[in-house]
Parts: sequence; C-alpha cells; structure tokens
Amino acid sequence: MAVYTDVAAEELADFLKAYDIGEILSYKGIAEGVENSNYLLHTTSGSFFLTLYEKRVAIDDLPFFLGLMGHLATHGIVCPQPVKARGGETLGQLAGRPAAIIDFLEGVWPRKPNVAHCAATGAALAKLHLAGGDFPMSRANALSVSSWRPLFEQAGACIDTVQQGLHDFLKAELDHLEAHWPEKLPAGVIHADLFPDNVLFLGERLSGLIDFYFACNDFLAYDVAICLNAWCFEPDHSFNVTKARALLAAYNCERALSEAEQAALPLLARGAALRFLLTRLVDFLNVPAGALVKPKDPLEYVRKLRFQQRVGSVRDYGVALSGLVA
Repeated sequence: MAVYTDVAAEELADFLKAYDIGEILSYKGIAEGVENSNYLLHTTSGSFFLTLYEKRVAIDDLPFFLGLMGHLATHGIVCPQPVKARGGETLGQLAGRPAAIIDFLEGVWPRKPNVAHCAATGAALAKLHLAGGDFPMSRANALSVSSWRPLFEQAGACIDTVQQGLHDFLKAELDHLEAHWPEKLPAGVIHADLFPDNVLFLGERLSGLIDFYFACNDFLAYDVAICLNAWCFEPDHSFNVTKARALLAAYNCERALSEAEQAALPLLARGAALRFLLTRLVDFLNVPAGALVKPKDPLEYVRKLRFQQRVGSVRDYGVALSGLVA
C-alpha cells in the first residue's frame, strides 16, 4: 500500500455520500507497497480501506479483481470485500482515479514469519487455488515471462548503477528462463503477490488474505514459488529449509502438487525471483516525485535468485519428490 494521490476531505465526504457506511470520522494514508493509493478510513459505522487505483492498474482489470474477492469469499476464503454503493456498484471515481471502498479485516501481518505462519500460508494458498477453480472470469498474467525482457530493457543502462555487473547477470538469467520456461503445468487463478504483508494473522491463526491486485491466471505452482521466495528467507538472506518444508507440506495436504509441478518448482522459483527483482529494479529507478512510498530493495532478490540458481531439485527445499514427504 502507498499514497500517490492526495484526497481532500471535502472530496472524500462527497464520495461517501453514495455509500451507507456512516459519516467520516478520520482517514489517513498508508505508506506501504508500491501500487495504489490507500487510506485507512474510520466512519461512524466502522473501519474501511479506501483504494485509489493508480495508472499501473488497468481499469478493465478491476472487475476481475473485485469479482474474484467476492467469489473467494463464497468459497470460504477470508479476504476483503468491496463495499457496494447504494446503486450496487463497487467502483467509483475519486480525485481523478477509479476508487473502491473495501471492508476492514482484523489482524496484522507477521514482520518475522515463523514456521507456523509459513504452514498456515501454504494451506491457505492451496485453498485459494481450489476455490478459484470455478471462477468464471480470467486475466492473463501481465508480469509473466513474456514481460520480463521489456522490464529489463526499461531499466536498461541504469542497471549497473544499482550493482556493478548486474546487467549481464540479469541478461544471462533472462535468456535461460525464456529458453526453459515450462509450457504445460496445472493452471488457474493465482494470487501472484502473497508476501507476508498480504497475509493477516491473529497470533498464529491466519485471519485473512489481502491485496488481490496482481491476481491472474497462471501456473498454480508459480504461486507456490513466489511464496518460497517471500516467506522462507531469513533477514541475513539464508534460506530456511524448515519453513520451506512446512509451507510445501501444508500446501500439499490441501492440494497435491503433481510430480511435474514439483520437478518444475526450482525453475519457477528462479522465474519468481527474477520477476520481483525486475519490477523492484524499475520502481527503484523511477520513484514518482512526491510519492509517499519507499521503494523496495531490488538487491534482496538478486541474492534470492542466486540461491535458486543453485537448487537442483525440490529436495533442496527440504522435501522428497514423491508425495512431498519430509
């Protein structure tokens, strides 16, 4: 979450007249993330999130995102729900941006994820994949392998200003992944951004999944690979095999990974590392003037990518290939 667009109190008051959520008491910007402008909104009816969708989010994709959250909720996945205006619409216009009010979920995201957090996340991700199986809408992954070279070229000559030699390292990895990316694996709706700050907990009990604005259709195991990178590295950048084993085993209890998916997982994890490295790199080099946001460190994902390049098989994640038995 972040704030790129300021909202005047008068504008917000006029916007809220279309909703039955009471009168505004207070609102404040939330300075985390890099995609949309987000505010925590308190009214006489309770607490809500106000999201203004910035230029990186295509307006035509918003019905997919908002519809998916409603669909998942009907299948038992706890996630934020768009609040409908009196006319039934979930999307409005505020400060020149498409905007929606989303209900508030209790919980906090884990700053230091432990093994129990990883297991709960693995199970929740599998349930999300199963619940999305009959979602009638689809959206191509705009940040899949075909998008990585354009991102690399966008960063261009500035790449080595971040780290000397990074340009050639990324080019070689990009060449490898484009040549070897799998074509036939089980696919469906994925979250595509299930980092710790998008999973809420009350203690060690998972209380909700949030931020579905990268959700799309892609390989289900690619979503697992994203989580391996996001959840299973320590602050010193070492890989925690115990966390990986817990995440994978819990996922597999809800939805069994096929042998083909398990065999592809190390390559998918390399791709996931490159994808977040490239988007972080582009964001790092192009922070909008005045944005209330701190860009995330792209070098974190250089280190993760180097680790994933050394992974020989799923056994290096602490599990055996057959049946994901530790």
